[in-house]
Formats: sequence, structure tokens, C-alpha cells
Amino acid sequence: MLGIVRVASTLLLGLYAGGVFFAVIAPSLGRLPGPAYVRYWQALSTDYGRAMPPLLLACVVLLLATGVLSFGRGRLVFGLTVGVLLLVVATIVLTVTQLEPLNRLADAWDADRLPADWTAARDRWLTLHAVRTAVAVVAFVALLAAQAVDAGRPAGIGASNGAGAGRTVGP
Repeated sequence: MLGIVRVASTLLLGLYAGGVFFAVIAPSLGRLPGPAYVRYWQALSTDYGRAMPPLLLACVVLLLATGVLSFGRGRLVFGLTVGVLLLVVATIVLTVTQLEPLNRLADAWDADRLPADWTAARDRWLTLHAVRTAVAVVAFVALLAAQAVDAGRPAGIGASNGAGAGRTVGP
């Protein structure tokens, strides 16, 4: 069961990390003229606003299940899994408290009549988005690492209480 849940959480976290990574690897977007950039920002906010909450909620639920199921797989595997969950929650908190208010601000703008300080909001969003992306990518890599460590562990290795990784469990 752990394998199935971990694969599903890895797929969802990979979709999320890849989705937010796009804006970081496409710096030309930040050089668009104001009206074009704001229209892009508004469209992205709408699309991501619909897709990301259910994706992230499902990811968090699956990561919780992965954590519970990996408890007996040793400290490293369990610790990485809990760390991943905390990192994903951190990206959600950052999004809700910092990025969403900027999205709502930009959504209210008329792209043809931008406020004089619109670039300050864009630059703040880009900076915060880069932080969110870094955290999401680290979480994804850590989840892959947990999978790799666990997959390399021979059957019967790990402690049922999560302590003593590397000790054989059994008679």
C-alpha cells in the first residue's frame, strides 16, 4: 500500500512543482509589456486558482497517508516524508498569505490602465513565487529520495517504531 500511496503523492507533488517551476524557467514572461503581462497573470491566476487547491489538498492527504505508512520504514524515510509534508504545507501558507493577496490585487486591475506601481507588485510576486518554487522542488526531490532510500532497503529492514533504521526486524 505504501508504494501506491507514495507514487500517487509523488505524481501530484511533481505536477505541482513542475507547474510552479515553469514561471521560473520562463524569465521572458517578466519582460512582457505591462498590459500583456497583467493579462497573462490574470489568466494564470484563474487557471491555477481552480486547479491547485484540489491538487494540493489531495497531495497533502496522500503525504499524510505516506507518512503514516512509512512510520516503520526507518528514521530517514519517515523523516524525509514528514519533511516533505511540512514543505508542502509551507508552500500553501506562502501562497495563501502572500501570493494570493497579490493575485487578487492584479485581478482587479484593468490591463489597459495599470496603476503606476504595478511593477512593484509583479516583482514581489515573482520573488515570492521563486521562493515557493524552490521549496516545492526541494520537497519533490526529498520525496524521491525517501522512495530511493526505501526501495534500496532489503525486506525486513527498518524498525516498527521508526527508531533504529538499519536494524533487522523480526524473530
